[in-house]
Amino acid sequence: MSLRVKSRLREILQPAVIVGALGYFVDIYDLTLFLIVRKPSLAALGFTGPEAIDHGLWLANLQMIGMLVGGIFFGILGDRRGRVSLLFGSIILYSLANILNGFVTELWQYQVLRFVAGFGLAGELGGSITLVSEILSKESRAWGTTVVATVGVSGAVVGGWVAQHLDWRACYFLGGGLGLLLLLLRVSVAESGMFRSLQHHAVPASRGKFFALFTDRARFLKYLRCILIGLPSWFVVGVLVTYSPEFAKQLGIQGEVVAGLAVSTVYLGLTAGDFASGALSQVFRSRKKIVAAFLALTLVAIAAYFLARGASSTAFYAIIFLLGLGIGYWALFVTIAAEQFGTNIRSTVATTVPNFVRGSLVPISAAFAALKTPLGMIPAALVVGLACLAIALWALSGLEETHGKDLDYLEPI
Repeated sequence: MSLRVKSRLREILQPAVIVGALGYFVDIYDLTLFLIVRKPSLAALGFTGPEAIDHGLWLANLQMIGMLVGGIFFGILGDRRGRVSLLFGSIILYSLANILNGFVTELWQYQVLRFVAGFGLAGELGGSITLVSEILSKESRAWGTTVVATVGVSGAVVGGWVAQHLDWRACYFLGGGLGLLLLLLRVSVAESGMFRSLQHHAVPASRGKFFALFTDRARFLKYLRCILIGLPSWFVVGVLVTYSPEFAKQLGIQGEVVAGLAVSTVYLGLTAGDFASGALSQVFRSRKKIVAAFLALTLVAIAAYFLARGASSTAFYAIIFLLGLGIGYWALFVTIAAEQFGTNIRSTVATTVPNFVRGSLVPISAAFAALKTPLGMIPAALVVGLACLAIALWALSGLEETHGKDLDYLEPI
Protein backbone atom coordinates (compact mmCIF):
# COMPACT_ATOMS: atom_id res chain seq x y z
CA MET A 1 0.00 0.00 0.00
CA SER A 2 1.45 3.37 -1.05
CA LEU A 3 2.19 6.14 1.44
CA ARG A 4 -0.43 8.31 -0.31
CA VAL A 5 -3.15 5.70 0.21
CA LYS A 6 -2.14 5.17 3.85
CA SER A 7 -2.23 8.93 4.45
CA ARG A 8 -5.72 9.18 2.90
CA LEU A 9 -6.97 6.27 5.01
CA ARG A 10 -5.60 7.87 8.19
CA GLU A 11 -7.41 11.09 7.32
CA ILE A 12 -10.71 9.33 6.62
CA LEU A 13 -10.70 6.79 9.46
CA GLN A 14 -10.40 9.28 12.31
CA PRO A 15 -12.51 9.26 15.50
CA ALA A 16 -15.29 11.53 14.18
CA VAL A 17 -15.88 9.26 11.17
CA ILE A 18 -15.70 5.98 13.10
CA VAL A 19 -17.89 7.17 15.98
CA GLY A 20 -20.30 8.84 13.54
CA ALA A 21 -20.63 5.56 11.65
CA LEU A 22 -21.29 3.60 14.84
CA GLY A 23 -23.78 6.23 16.02
CA TYR A 24 -25.71 6.04 12.76
CA PHE A 25 -25.59 2.23 13.03
CA VAL A 26 -27.42 2.41 16.38
CA ASP A 27 -29.77 5.03 14.89
CA ILE A 28 -30.84 2.77 12.00
CA TYR A 29 -30.97 -0.27 14.30
CA ASP A 30 -33.55 1.50 16.46
CA LEU A 31 -35.42 3.12 13.57
CA THR A 32 -36.15 -0.24 11.96
CA LEU A 33 -36.35 -2.26 15.18
CA PHE A 34 -39.84 -1.04 16.00
CA LEU A 35 -41.08 -2.13 12.55
CA ILE A 36 -39.68 -5.60 13.22
CA VAL A 37 -40.84 -6.08 16.84
CA ARG A 38 -44.13 -4.17 16.48
CA LYS A 39 -46.29 -7.30 16.42
CA PRO A 40 -44.76 -9.23 19.36
CA SER A 41 -44.38 -6.11 21.50
CA LEU A 42 -48.03 -5.10 21.07
CA ALA A 43 -49.14 -8.70 21.62
CA ALA A 44 -47.27 -8.64 24.94
CA LEU A 45 -49.27 -5.56 25.88
CA GLY A 46 -52.52 -7.35 25.03
CA PHE A 47 -53.23 -6.09 21.49
CA THR A 48 -53.74 -8.38 18.49
CA GLY A 49 -55.55 -8.29 15.15
CA PRO A 50 -56.91 -5.01 13.73
CA GLU A 51 -56.42 -3.29 17.09
CA ALA A 52 -52.69 -4.06 16.98
CA ILE A 53 -52.47 -2.69 13.43
CA ASP A 54 -54.13 0.59 14.44
CA HIS A 55 -51.92 1.02 17.50
CA GLY A 56 -48.85 0.08 15.48
CA LEU A 57 -49.57 2.74 12.86
CA TRP A 58 -50.06 5.38 15.55
CA LEU A 59 -46.83 4.37 17.31
CA ALA A 60 -44.94 4.63 14.00
CA ASN A 61 -46.50 8.05 13.36
CA LEU A 62 -45.53 9.23 16.86
CA GLN A 63 -41.94 8.20 16.19
CA MET A 64 -42.03 10.08 12.88
CA ILE A 65 -43.52 13.20 14.51
CA GLY A 66 -40.75 13.01 17.10
CA MET A 67 -38.16 12.89 14.32
CA LEU A 68 -39.62 15.92 12.56
CA VAL A 69 -39.63 18.00 15.75
CA GLY A 70 -36.28 16.63 16.88
CA GLY A 71 -34.69 17.38 13.51
CA ILE A 72 -35.43 21.08 13.93
CA PHE A 73 -34.34 21.14 17.58
CA PHE A 74 -31.05 19.28 17.10
CA GLY A 75 -30.25 21.08 13.85
CA ILE A 76 -30.48 24.46 15.58
CA LEU A 77 -28.55 23.06 18.58
CA GLY A 78 -25.74 21.95 16.27
CA ASP A 79 -25.38 25.42 14.76
CA ARG A 80 -25.60 27.25 18.09
CA ARG A 81 -23.81 24.95 20.55
CA GLY A 82 -21.71 22.78 18.29
CA ARG A 83 -21.80 19.56 16.27
CA VAL A 84 -20.43 17.45 19.13
CA SER A 85 -23.03 18.81 21.58
CA LEU A 86 -25.73 17.81 19.09
CA LEU A 87 -24.41 14.25 18.88
CA PHE A 88 -24.08 13.88 22.65
CA GLY A 89 -27.63 15.10 23.27
CA SER A 90 -29.08 12.96 20.51
CA ILE A 91 -27.50 9.70 21.58
CA ILE A 92 -28.22 10.17 25.29
CA LEU A 93 -31.90 10.79 24.58
CA TYR A 94 -32.57 7.89 22.23
CA SER A 95 -30.41 5.46 24.22
CA LEU A 96 -32.35 6.10 27.43
CA ALA A 97 -35.66 5.96 25.53
CA ASN A 98 -34.63 2.59 24.04
CA ILE A 99 -33.78 1.12 27.42
CA LEU A 100 -37.06 2.36 28.90
CA ASN A 101 -38.92 0.87 25.91
CA GLY A 102 -37.89 -2.53 27.21
CA PHE A 103 -39.79 -1.90 30.47
CA VAL A 104 -43.14 -0.71 29.09
CA THR A 105 -46.28 -2.35 30.46
CA GLU A 106 -48.90 0.13 29.20
CA LEU A 107 -49.66 1.44 25.72
CA TRP A 108 -49.37 5.09 26.75
CA GLN A 109 -45.81 4.44 27.99
CA TYR A 110 -44.92 2.91 24.63
CA GLN A 111 -46.40 5.92 22.81
CA VAL A 112 -44.49 8.48 24.87
CA LEU A 113 -41.20 6.61 24.50
CA ARG A 114 -41.51 6.11 20.74
CA PHE A 115 -41.97 9.88 20.40
CA VAL A 116 -38.94 10.54 22.64
CA ALA A 117 -36.87 7.95 20.77
CA GLY A 118 -37.80 9.53 17.43
CA PHE A 119 -36.94 12.98 18.79
CA GLY A 120 -33.49 11.75 19.84
CA LEU A 121 -32.84 9.76 16.67
CA ALA A 122 -33.43 12.86 14.56
CA GLY A 123 -30.03 14.39 15.29
CA GLU A 124 -27.69 11.50 14.55
CA LEU A 125 -27.31 11.39 10.75
CA GLY A 126 -27.35 15.14 10.09
CA GLY A 127 -24.97 15.84 12.97
CA SER A 128 -22.52 13.17 11.84
CA ILE A 129 -22.60 14.24 8.18
CA THR A 130 -22.10 17.90 9.14
CA LEU A 131 -19.15 17.16 11.43
CA VAL A 132 -17.46 14.78 8.98
CA SER A 133 -17.97 17.18 6.06
CA GLU A 134 -16.29 19.99 7.99
CA ILE A 135 -13.30 18.14 9.46
CA LEU A 136 -12.23 16.25 6.32
CA SER A 137 -10.61 17.88 3.31
CA LYS A 138 -12.80 18.58 0.30
CA GLU A 139 -10.99 15.77 -1.52
CA SER A 140 -11.90 13.20 1.15
CA ARG A 141 -15.19 14.24 2.72
CA ALA A 142 -17.41 12.08 0.48
CA TRP A 143 -15.33 9.04 1.52
CA GLY A 144 -15.98 9.94 5.16
CA THR A 145 -19.73 10.33 4.71
CA THR A 146 -19.75 7.09 2.72
CA VAL A 147 -18.20 5.23 5.67
CA VAL A 148 -20.79 6.75 8.02
CA ALA A 149 -23.69 5.72 5.79
CA THR A 150 -22.46 2.27 4.82
CA VAL A 151 -21.79 1.17 8.39
CA GLY A 152 -24.92 2.93 9.65
CA VAL A 153 -27.44 1.46 7.22
CA SER A 154 -26.23 -2.05 8.04
CA GLY A 155 -27.84 -1.51 11.48
CA ALA A 156 -31.17 -2.46 9.89
CA VAL A 157 -29.78 -5.83 8.80
CA VAL A 158 -28.35 -6.49 12.26
CA GLY A 159 -31.64 -5.39 13.85
CA GLY A 160 -33.52 -7.97 11.81
CA TRP A 161 -31.07 -10.71 12.80
CA VAL A 162 -31.14 -9.76 16.50
CA ALA A 163 -34.95 -9.74 16.55
CA GLN A 164 -34.96 -13.36 15.38
CA HIS A 165 -32.81 -14.46 18.31
CA LEU A 166 -33.80 -12.22 21.22
CA ASP A 167 -37.01 -11.25 22.98
CA TRP A 168 -38.31 -7.83 21.87
CA ARG A 169 -37.50 -6.27 25.25
CA ALA A 170 -33.91 -7.53 25.04
CA CYS A 171 -33.64 -6.00 21.55
CA TYR A 172 -34.47 -2.58 22.99
CA PHE A 173 -32.05 -3.06 25.92
CA LEU A 174 -29.27 -3.96 23.46
CA GLY A 175 -29.86 -0.88 21.32
CA GLY A 176 -29.90 1.45 24.32
CA GLY A 177 -26.81 -0.17 25.80
CA LEU A 178 -24.87 0.19 22.55
CA GLY A 179 -25.82 3.87 22.44
CA LEU A 180 -24.55 4.52 25.97
CA LEU A 181 -21.27 2.74 25.16
CA LEU A 182 -20.84 5.15 22.26
CA LEU A 183 -20.85 8.05 24.71
CA LEU A 184 -17.47 6.82 25.96
CA LEU A 185 -16.09 6.89 22.42
CA ARG A 186 -17.53 10.33 21.71
CA VAL A 187 -15.26 11.85 24.37
CA SER A 188 -12.41 11.47 21.85
CA VAL A 189 -14.24 13.39 19.10
CA ALA A 190 -13.07 16.97 18.57
CA GLU A 191 -15.32 19.83 17.51
CA SER A 192 -15.26 21.05 13.92
CA GLY A 193 -12.64 23.74 13.31
CA MET A 194 -15.11 25.57 11.06
CA PHE A 195 -17.62 25.74 13.91
CA ARG A 196 -14.98 26.96 16.39
CA SER A 197 -14.09 29.71 13.93
CA LEU A 198 -17.79 30.50 13.53
CA GLN A 199 -18.13 30.96 17.29
CA HIS A 200 -15.48 33.68 17.23
CA HIS A 201 -16.57 35.52 14.09
CA ALA A 202 -20.33 35.15 13.69
CA VAL A 203 -23.04 36.88 15.68
CA PRO A 204 -24.80 34.17 17.77
CA ALA A 205 -28.20 35.30 16.49
CA SER A 206 -27.14 34.49 12.91
CA ARG A 207 -26.48 30.82 13.74
CA GLY A 208 -29.08 28.08 13.34
CA LYS A 209 -31.90 30.34 12.16
CA PHE A 210 -34.34 27.70 10.90
CA PHE A 211 -36.97 30.17 9.70
CA ALA A 212 -34.34 32.00 7.63
CA LEU A 213 -34.65 29.07 5.23
CA PHE A 214 -38.13 30.33 4.35
CA THR A 215 -37.62 34.11 4.21
CA ASP A 216 -35.59 34.22 0.98
CA ARG A 217 -37.11 32.69 -2.17
CA ALA A 218 -33.84 31.41 -3.64
CA ARG A 219 -32.72 29.92 -0.32
CA PHE A 220 -36.09 28.26 0.27
CA LEU A 221 -36.15 26.76 -3.23
CA LYS A 222 -32.65 25.36 -2.72
CA TYR A 223 -33.68 23.87 0.64
CA LEU A 224 -36.85 22.40 -0.88
CA ARG A 225 -34.89 20.82 -3.73
CA CYS A 226 -32.55 19.18 -1.19
CA ILE A 227 -35.56 17.54 0.46
CA LEU A 228 -37.31 16.46 -2.74
CA ILE A 229 -34.26 14.52 -3.99
CA GLY A 230 -34.94 11.92 -1.31
CA LEU A 231 -38.62 11.17 -2.13
CA PRO A 232 -37.97 7.93 -4.10
CA SER A 233 -36.17 6.41 -1.10
CA TRP A 234 -39.21 6.47 1.13
CA PHE A 235 -41.58 5.49 -1.68
CA VAL A 236 -39.54 2.32 -2.11
CA VAL A 237 -39.27 1.55 1.62
CA GLY A 238 -42.71 2.79 2.68
CA VAL A 239 -44.76 1.37 -0.19
CA LEU A 240 -42.98 -1.26 -2.28
CA VAL A 241 -41.16 -2.97 0.59
CA THR A 242 -43.65 -2.45 3.43
CA TYR A 243 -46.48 -3.87 1.29
CA SER A 244 -44.32 -6.39 -0.57
CA PRO A 245 -46.38 -9.40 0.66
CA GLU A 246 -49.55 -7.82 -0.78
CA PHE A 247 -47.84 -6.88 -4.05
CA ALA A 248 -46.41 -10.40 -4.29
CA LYS A 249 -49.93 -11.86 -4.19
CA GLN A 250 -51.10 -9.41 -6.86
CA LEU A 251 -48.14 -10.37 -9.06
CA GLY A 252 -48.56 -14.10 -8.51
CA ILE A 253 -45.12 -14.55 -6.98
CA GLN A 254 -44.35 -18.23 -6.35
CA GLY A 255 -43.53 -18.72 -2.66
CA GLU A 256 -44.02 -16.64 0.47
CA VAL A 257 -42.74 -13.06 0.70
CA VAL A 258 -42.28 -11.88 4.30
CA ALA A 259 -42.21 -8.16 5.12
CA GLY A 260 -39.44 -8.50 7.74
CA LEU A 261 -37.12 -10.27 5.30
CA ALA A 262 -37.99 -7.74 2.60
CA VAL A 263 -36.97 -4.88 4.94
CA SER A 264 -33.64 -6.59 5.73
CA THR A 265 -33.05 -7.24 2.01
CA VAL A 266 -33.71 -3.67 0.89
CA TYR A 267 -31.41 -2.33 3.61
CA LEU A 268 -28.72 -4.78 2.54
CA GLY A 269 -29.01 -3.25 -0.93
CA LEU A 270 -28.94 0.23 0.64
CA THR A 271 -25.70 -0.64 2.41
CA ALA A 272 -24.06 -1.62 -0.87
CA GLY A 273 -25.59 1.37 -2.67
CA ASP A 274 -24.40 3.90 -0.11
CA PHE A 275 -20.84 2.65 -0.45
CA ALA A 276 -21.03 2.56 -4.25
CA SER A 277 -22.59 6.01 -4.64
CA GLY A 278 -20.06 7.64 -2.32
CA ALA A 279 -17.12 5.94 -4.02
CA LEU A 280 -18.38 6.75 -7.52
CA SER A 281 -18.92 10.41 -6.61
CA GLN A 282 -15.22 10.56 -5.71
CA VAL A 283 -14.08 8.70 -8.82
CA PHE A 284 -16.20 10.80 -11.22
CA ARG A 285 -15.81 13.98 -9.16
CA SER A 286 -19.53 14.71 -9.25
CA ARG A 287 -22.40 14.40 -6.79
CA LYS A 288 -25.22 15.22 -9.22
CA LYS A 289 -24.26 12.78 -11.97
CA ILE A 290 -24.08 9.87 -9.53
CA VAL A 291 -27.41 10.68 -7.87
CA ALA A 292 -28.99 10.92 -11.34
CA ALA A 293 -27.52 7.53 -12.24
CA PHE A 294 -28.91 5.97 -9.05
CA LEU A 295 -32.33 7.48 -9.73
CA ALA A 296 -32.20 5.84 -13.16
CA LEU A 297 -31.27 2.54 -11.50
CA THR A 298 -34.24 2.95 -9.15
CA LEU A 299 -36.52 3.40 -12.18
CA VAL A 300 -35.17 0.17 -13.70
CA ALA A 301 -35.67 -1.68 -10.39
CA ILE A 302 -39.26 -0.43 -10.06
CA ALA A 303 -39.97 -1.62 -13.60
CA ALA A 304 -38.46 -5.04 -12.78
CA TYR A 305 -40.58 -5.19 -9.59
CA PHE A 306 -43.85 -4.85 -11.49
CA LEU A 307 -42.75 -7.02 -14.43
CA ALA A 308 -41.94 -9.94 -12.12
CA ARG A 309 -45.32 -11.64 -12.59
CA GLY A 310 -45.13 -15.33 -11.74
CA ALA A 311 -41.48 -15.10 -10.63
CA SER A 312 -40.11 -17.03 -7.66
CA SER A 313 -39.88 -15.42 -4.24
CA THR A 314 -36.09 -15.66 -4.51
CA ALA A 315 -36.12 -13.61 -7.71
CA PHE A 316 -38.51 -11.13 -6.08
CA TYR A 317 -36.15 -10.67 -3.12
CA ALA A 318 -33.32 -10.10 -5.61
CA ILE A 319 -35.34 -7.28 -7.17
CA ILE A 320 -35.95 -5.82 -3.70
CA PHE A 321 -32.18 -5.87 -3.17
CA LEU A 322 -31.83 -4.00 -6.49
CA LEU A 323 -34.38 -1.43 -5.24
CA GLY A 324 -32.21 -0.91 -2.16
CA LEU A 325 -29.14 -0.50 -4.35
CA GLY A 326 -30.95 2.12 -6.44
CA ILE A 327 -31.99 4.25 -3.45
CA GLY A 328 -28.53 3.88 -1.94
CA TYR A 329 -27.69 7.53 -2.57
CA TRP A 330 -29.08 8.39 0.90
CA ALA A 331 -25.84 9.66 2.47
CA LEU A 332 -24.82 11.34 -0.78
CA PHE A 333 -28.02 13.38 -0.87
CA VAL A 334 -27.55 14.45 2.77
CA THR A 335 -23.96 15.39 1.92
CA ILE A 336 -25.25 17.48 -1.00
CA ALA A 337 -27.64 19.28 1.38
CA ALA A 338 -24.83 20.00 3.86
CA GLU A 339 -22.61 21.35 1.08
CA GLN A 340 -25.27 23.72 -0.28
CA PHE A 341 -25.33 26.02 2.77
CA GLY A 342 -22.93 28.05 4.93
CA THR A 343 -21.41 26.96 8.25
CA ASN A 344 -23.84 29.05 10.32
CA ILE A 345 -26.86 27.06 9.13
CA ARG A 346 -25.32 23.83 7.81
CA SER A 347 -26.26 21.66 10.79
CA THR A 348 -29.84 22.91 10.69
CA VAL A 349 -30.12 21.96 7.01
CA ALA A 350 -28.32 18.61 7.21
CA THR A 351 -30.36 17.51 10.24
CA THR A 352 -33.80 18.63 9.08
CA VAL A 353 -33.55 17.52 5.44
CA PRO A 354 -33.40 13.72 6.06
CA ASN A 355 -36.12 13.95 8.70
CA PHE A 356 -38.45 15.89 6.40
CA VAL A 357 -37.78 13.24 3.75
CA ARG A 358 -38.73 10.55 6.27
CA GLY A 359 -41.85 12.59 7.02
CA SER A 360 -42.69 12.60 3.30
CA LEU A 361 -43.83 9.02 3.81
CA VAL A 362 -47.11 10.46 5.16
CA PRO A 363 -48.18 12.24 1.91
CA ILE A 364 -46.68 9.45 -0.22
CA SER A 365 -48.72 6.82 1.66
CA ALA A 366 -51.82 9.05 1.55
CA ALA A 367 -51.49 9.47 -2.23
CA PHE A 368 -51.05 5.72 -2.68
CA ALA A 369 -54.09 4.99 -0.49
CA ALA A 370 -56.22 7.57 -2.34
CA LEU A 371 -55.36 6.14 -5.77
CA LYS A 372 -55.51 2.48 -4.78
CA THR A 373 -59.31 2.22 -4.84
CA PRO A 374 -60.02 3.86 -8.22
CA LEU A 375 -56.90 2.58 -10.04
CA GLY A 376 -55.93 -0.62 -8.28
CA MET A 377 -52.91 -1.38 -6.13
CA ILE A 378 -50.27 -1.77 -8.85
CA PRO A 379 -51.29 1.21 -11.07
CA ALA A 380 -51.54 3.43 -7.96
CA ALA A 381 -48.01 2.49 -6.90
CA LEU A 382 -46.70 3.12 -10.42
CA VAL A 383 -48.26 6.60 -10.58
CA VAL A 384 -46.92 7.60 -7.15
CA GLY A 385 -43.48 6.09 -7.80
CA LEU A 386 -43.03 7.79 -11.18
CA ALA A 387 -44.17 11.10 -9.68
CA CYS A 388 -41.56 10.78 -6.89
CA LEU A 389 -38.81 10.04 -9.43
CA ALA A 390 -39.84 12.93 -11.69
CA ILE A 391 -39.90 15.38 -8.77
CA ALA A 392 -36.50 14.14 -7.54
CA LEU A 393 -34.91 14.62 -10.98
CA TRP A 394 -36.39 18.12 -11.24
CA ALA A 395 -35.03 18.98 -7.79
CA LEU A 396 -31.57 17.61 -8.60
CA SER A 397 -31.33 19.56 -11.86
CA GLY A 398 -31.62 22.91 -10.07
CA LEU A 399 -28.86 22.38 -7.49
CA GLU A 400 -25.22 23.35 -7.92
CA GLU A 401 -22.51 20.70 -8.17
CA THR A 402 -20.74 20.65 -4.80
CA HIS A 403 -17.91 18.15 -5.27
CA GLY A 404 -14.73 19.88 -4.11
CA LYS A 405 -16.59 22.95 -2.86
CA ASP A 406 -14.98 24.98 -0.06
CA LEU A 407 -17.38 24.84 2.90
CA ASP A 408 -15.71 27.47 5.11
CA TYR A 409 -18.14 30.35 4.52
CA LEU A 410 -21.19 31.93 6.15
CA GLU A 411 -24.74 32.01 4.80
CA PRO A 412 -25.92 35.65 4.50
CA ILE A 413 -29.03 35.63 6.71
